[in-house]
Amino acid sequence: MVGREPERDRLTAFVRAADGQALLLRGEAGVGKSALLDLAAQHAARAGHLVIRATGVEAETELPYAGLHQLLYPLLPDGGRADGGELKADVRAAFDAVFSRTDGPPPSVMALGIAVLTLLSSTAARRPLLLVLDDGQWLDDASAEVCGFVGRRLAGSPGARLLVAVRGDIASRFDTAALPEMPVGALADADATRLLDRHHPELGKRLRAQVLDEARGNPLALLELPAHIAARPGGPAPEEPPGRHGVPLPRRIQEIYAARLARLGDAVRAELLTGALDGAAARSGDGAAPTAARYRMSGVDEAVACGLLVVEPATGDLAFRHPLVRSSVVRLATTDQRRAAHRVLAHVHREDPERRATHLAAATVEPDEEVAAALEAAARSATRRGGALMAVSWLTRAAELSENRADRSRRVGDAAFVAAQADRLGQARSLARAASAHGSEDDPAAVLANAYLALYQDGDVRATHRRVTAAVERLRDGGADGGDGAQVLDRLVSLLLAVSQYAGSRNAWKRTHEVLASLGDRATARASMYGSTWSDVVRHGAGWSEPVDRAAVDLEDQDPWDVTRLAVSAYHLDVLSPLRPHLERVVDRELDTGAVSSGIVMLHLIMLDQLALGQWEAAERTGRRALALAGEHGHGLFAHQTRAYLAQLAALRGRAQEARDLQAAVDAWARPRAVGFLTQIADAVGATIALSAGDYETAFLYSIGITAPGAFRPYAYQASRTLLDLVEAALHTGRAEQARAHALAARDAGLPDISPRLALVTYGALALTADDEGEAADMYARAQSHPAAERFPFELARIRLAHGTRVRRTQGGAAARAFLAPAAETLDRLGATAWAERAQAELRAAGVASRTPAPTAVPLTWQERRVSELAAGGLTNKEIGEQMRLSPRTVSAHLYRAFPKLGITTRAALRDALTRLGGQHPAAP
Repeated sequence: MVGREPERDRLTAFVRAADGQALLLRGEAGVGKSALLDLAAQHAARAGHLVIRATGVEAETELPYAGLHQLLYPLLPDGGRADGGELKADVRAAFDAVFSRTDGPPPSVMALGIAVLTLLSSTAARRPLLLVLDDGQWLDDASAEVCGFVGRRLAGSPGARLLVAVRGDIASRFDTAALPEMPVGALADADATRLLDRHHPELGKRLRAQVLDEARGNPLALLELPAHIAARPGGPAPEEPPGRHGVPLPRRIQEIYAARLARLGDAVRAELLTGALDGAAARSGDGAAPTAARYRMSGVDEAVACGLLVVEPATGDLAFRHPLVRSSVVRLATTDQRRAAHRVLAHVHREDPERRATHLAAATVEPDEEVAAALEAAARSATRRGGALMAVSWLTRAAELSENRADRSRRVGDAAFVAAQADRLGQARSLARAASAHGSEDDPAAVLANAYLALYQDGDVRATHRRVTAAVERLRDGGADGGDGAQVLDRLVSLLLAVSQYAGSRNAWKRTHEVLASLGDRATARASMYGSTWSDVVRHGAGWSEPVDRAAVDLEDQDPWDVTRLAVSAYHLDVLSPLRPHLERVVDRELDTGAVSSGIVMLHLIMLDQLALGQWEAAERTGRRALALAGEHGHGLFAHQTRAYLAQLAALRGRAQEARDLQAAVDAWARPRAVGFLTQIADAVGATIALSAGDYETAFLYSIGITAPGAFRPYAYQASRTLLDLVEAALHTGRAEQARAHALAARDAGLPDISPRLALVTYGALALTADDEGEAADMYARAQSHPAAERFPFELARIRLAHGTRVRRTQGGAAARAFLAPAAETLDRLGATAWAERAQAELRAAGVASRTPAPTAVPLTWQERRVSELAAGGLTNKEIGEQMRLSPRTVSAHLYRAFPKLGITTRAALRDALTRLGGQHPAAP
């Protein structure tokens, strides 16, 4: 520990601190990080701490949660000790799910991190705890993510500490973990000289200078180089370029260890290799039992004698002297030697399907169906636990080991499909080409990969629809070799349905339904569900809510892309909320190491549910996150879809300019590509902006761009969702008959039986358009008493506002307040500013004092007064213009100036404002 006084002081303070905390040591190989970890562990042990040690294993960097299991195993009640006590059910379930003990729901990074914090707090409550992790750069991504989450929150867990060492020249998840860091650099020249002289006082002047030059202040090099240089044939070579600075220092040190390894017998080297590939250097510390089923080296005294292994004093276990020894052992071994070691480890881990499969894959050369099947099973397990990236590797290797062409093609196709879902589109395309024996672009796997690329990145719905349709028909007719045809066909059909949904056109859906019908029994029940709910919920959505609920019972056992497809059906049926907790549990996991595309869709669905439930602040945060991720991954379709949802939110909240900018961006991208799903949302946003501003004529024009009054355009996704918008705009522009026809069309189409939201808005539309007061009261009562009404606060508040307005005019202010007050409160809470102002104006007219002083009336000009009176009478801008010999634009300008003078924001408030204005004389024309 020569020259490490600052580091020693900081580590001593770290161990003695009363609060929990984390610290990351960063430096090059051999600089002394492991020695500093040893020092901290010794201080903690002397102070009575429980010390748990683990080491990242390079061979396990792609094995999900392998590192976390190694670190936590000694703390789990059924692991090596009982210090963790009995775990709560939810905490145990989280650990069981990620460590493959059960098939329970896979937790998110946050949920698993909280479970780890709970375990650490429980342990530290009885005895201070220090977790020491060496070689953190080799930790698998999933484990590193959880360790980072936990490390950032240990301040709230007194008595628990996390100390991690990573190499500075190797990228890892700890680079972005935002943990406090302590850099460990090279020794100063004086300290390097002192360390060398202390350990090698016999060196001659020339050899001493050469060692100092080559070591460059690296402590491990200072200790190891003297004997190595002296052992060169002829001793130190004066003609050798000083320092050999062209060779990285870790490589130089590995050469030293390689020379020692070369002198060992074959049996000893085989033991060292098996231990190195299984992470035998992963020490638990404090007398704890080693991590379960780790390989234990034996008969290696020769390696201990030559300084390659050390014996742990507390446990008697063997460990590699330094991580570079382990990597040297692996690098020096031949391919056959590594395969033999992997065969041994496959037997050691025979009870762990994923580890066994990994070692079997590395040990097998010739095609072997048993090994291929084991890898395929491991891939399925990893996919459902958020390990889609690892699943791609396992499926690819399974394909290589398949014994027949059909299985090979199927497994490569599976790998291509999972790679596409994991946002590895380039890799997916390469795999898809490999799935075809002749490299045909028409192979089903190639079509899948290329179609996802064209859809996600470019929004190409036309050509993609044609290609996928053709691929489905070839499989149907037996014209393509798809291996397991049923699975490939199902994936192609699901993709065809998704493309059709984004196209949003009658022709695309008509062709898709024809293809589905031609498949007969080969089309799955899920395909029928998606085809009905995604296409035209008005015509095909009835009766699907219960099947969706039944299918959602076992979400934990479904692949992430199946979960998102089901959730999309739930959204169209307005029953998404029960599925949202699962989406929130797994979305972070999928975005980190799983199906990234599914993760972004999950964010969209979470945002839509937050919008529906009135959680608008949260919805905006979710949308901003989804937009950043879509941009980062180059998904033009998802980026503009997110902008469309954000535009809807901005329009609802009265942020008109922001909504218009987003609407314009979406429309300009989607309309040339014929992405009707998005152009319809853009039109709906336009209607909402206009309604918010009281421009009912514009709102009506946008609404009929989606569907004509009195009908619901086939396959128009927004037709039923804009029901209230069209009815309200029609009523305020003197089109009462069209408004009524549209409300009756909703009733006759059976919308109340399709979804709870559609029931609410249908009853509201019928009430708004009813001439008979009894019918209006009945429909308003049905809407507001609907069991699910409170789940849609914005729609409910709009209906209450309309009800209160009608009651005030027919029964007086006192009766209206019961409806106006909750409407105003909800709209104000949501931040729907224009509607909230409208509700406040109605409350004032009903005799409730405004929360803010009413604006001082400003005299209207003669034309402003006359235009306002005609508008209050229900005339449209065009009708007013014809009567007053003005253009509709001039009429609109007069109203624009009159509204602020009257203290109102909408046409609906004109009649009351003019009544309050009374006999005030207008300014002379």
